[in-house]
Amino acid sequence: MSSAKNIVSHTAPPNPKELIGRERKPGDGFPLLMNQFLEGKKKSAQILRLLKSLERDPILAANFNDYEVTKEQQRELTALRINRMARYIESESIEDFNRRLNLVTVYDPSTGIRISVNLGLYINCIKGNGTDEQYKYWCIDKQAGHLNQLYGCFGMTELGHGSNVAGCETTATFDPETDEFIIDTPHIGATKWWIGGAAHSATHSSIYARLVVNGKDYGVKTFVVPLRDSNHELLPGVSIGDIGSKMGREGVDNGWIQFSDVRIPRFFMLQKFCKVSREGKVTLPPLEQLSYISLLGGRVTMATDSYRAAARFTTIAIRYGVGRKQFPPNLGLDGVGDEVQLMDYPLHQRRLFPYLALAYAMGLGTNRLENQHNAILVDLDKAVAKKNTNAIKSAINETKSLFIDSGSLKSTTTWLAADCITECRQTCGGHGYSAYSGFGKAYDDWVVQCTWEGDNNVLAMSVGKTLIRNVQEVLDKGKKIGGSVSFLSNARQYINNDLILREGDQENPDKILQALEVLIVRISSKASEALKSSATWDDVSPQRVLLSKLRCHHYLLQSFIENLREAASELQPDLNTLIRLYANTFILEAFSSEFLIYGVIDAKTKNILSSEYIPKLCLDLRPRAITLTDSFQQSDMILNSAIGKYNGDIYENYFNVVKDQNPPIKTKAFYSESMEAMLSRPSLEDRDRQEKTESAQEILTVPFPKRGDDDEDDDDDDDDDE
Repeated sequence: MSSAKNIVSHTAPPNPKELIGRERKPGDGFPLLMNQFLEGKKKSAQILRLLKSLERDPILAANFNDYEVTKEQQRELTALRINRMARYIESESIEDFNRRLNLVTVYDPSTGIRISVNLGLYINCIKGNGTDEQYKYWCIDKQAGHLNQLYGCFGMTELGHGSNVAGCETTATFDPETDEFIIDTPHIGATKWWIGGAAHSATHSSIYARLVVNGKDYGVKTFVVPLRDSNHELLPGVSIGDIGSKMGREGVDNGWIQFSDVRIPRFFMLQKFCKVSREGKVTLPPLEQLSYISLLGGRVTMATDSYRAAARFTTIAIRYGVGRKQFPPNLGLDGVGDEVQLMDYPLHQRRLFPYLALAYAMGLGTNRLENQHNAILVDLDKAVAKKNTNAIKSAINETKSLFIDSGSLKSTTTWLAADCITECRQTCGGHGYSAYSGFGKAYDDWVVQCTWEGDNNVLAMSVGKTLIRNVQEVLDKGKKIGGSVSFLSNARQYINNDLILREGDQENPDKILQALEVLIVRISSKASEALKSSATWDDVSPQRVLLSKLRCHHYLLQSFIENLREAASELQPDLNTLIRLYANTFILEAFSSEFLIYGVIDAKTKNILSSEYIPKLCLDLRPRAITLTDSFQQSDMILNSAIGKYNGDIYENYFNVVKDQNPPIKTKAFYSESMEAMLSRPSLEDRDRQEKTESAQEILTVPFPKRGDDDEDDDDDDDDDE
């Protein structure tokens, strides 16, 4: 008979709500103050106001049924939400609408991208490449900017060419007799592919095609090409289809387009920079890169999306980690003991808290990038309007910085956000695998960010190439570098000085920033030396991608440092912990091999930060984890996670969602008949009609002659022979 003391009785149910609640201070205004620091007071107030509106909107509000829909239902829901968003664009400021769209994209990227293709890529292409009159006609008079009358898509990518835009093969051949361009898809590789909204929605497309005049190829230019008439029927010569199922974003009707000698008037070519006269005279722009500025807005937005994705999923995972208990400490043979909160385990802290710190760094950095982008566009528009060449050149110099900054941030932050989603999902164990936790659909929807509007590796190589060239010019010609990478002007000093990040310096973000600058310069210099010998740019591609990642972290850390100086005193302790955790994990530790190889850090310091300093920072952050995620101010509707709600009642919330989405009153499934047929199937003998049983054997077996009878027959045969 077993002893009573060995019988474990768990009478008290789990209470994650109490665990999470006790880590908040009632009436604490800290989260709002911190959010105002992250977003800026004006934007913070705007976001909270718009979130309230979205939560109350019966069509736009997210719900758990979003995780259950088929592709067809997702397309229908997306169309409903686009229709609903069109009503807001008529009644609110463009600033409010754009922010509303940014928030909707957090939980419904299908709706977000379909609207953004029209309002962002299509319209920005016309604004960036067309004359003021063309922009007014296509975007304002035709009301494309209000999601009315005309709906545009962005026809850049082809089946055979994506990142290499200059290699696009769709042709636009000028016919001087009719004053028209003939848009043609010469072969299958030139088929426009992945075109969002093309399959069933778009009426027009901004098409990237090779300008051919009098047999001469002038390279890729932009044209407005109608796709469907006022009855939404395809125009003659235009062939369009759906490219089918994807990993995610099934609400987007991505399509393919082929043109068979489609004629458009000459004035459908966007001619702000490149012009073609009635006689076929071609005027090329003095600064070809101006035509690509329209692409930068999407990259800036995707960097901002990365911040909001990291904020969303660190909030879910940290709330779950605080509310869930597992395993008693020092578990004895009897199994008795109070279990431990997941977030109290050092490994759990080490997995999640660096991403929390990263989210803060991305929030501040992408806010700076948004402001930088908006300011440059204003300056450029003013310069072009006044035809001020000097002002245009000045704006172009600013744009060069933006190319580097947006390219490095878009590529690196989208990669990091993908890593964040999958790590946060895994920290939530089996419950994180449930669709209702929000991770699965979000990851499938997210990872396309790493390959579109500039494949991350291609973008990163472009950024790295620019950094190497800048360092080359500093070292070889003594050139001074301006803009956001002006630190490269210190290249000679950084190469010659024996600057090493020593023990204790890991606590100083300014020292880490300088160490990062030294590393960027030294890697660039080494790549430059290789190029001067026998190496090609392709040979140094890994270094170029590495440099882009380092540049992104330089931008984020610099933004964090600058904002930290202006932060309220009550925010300083937490922010100081966050900036140190971010800098030590995602910079010093993540690139420790490079810091060691290039002599920027010593091995002892590296070992200390990994074994002692980072765990200490995580421990310091532990009591503030809930408050710091609350500071993102992401509502339950935005999170749309059964295990991540604000009230912390994880198990009740999750169980109720499961029952609501899968009513237990339905005791039989649509496939129950097949299961019942399997379980109730007759025996193998019955299904064989008893034809292989022993009784059948007795009936069907023919008796074999006895041995004696056989002998007599043989003798008779012998006699006959005689």
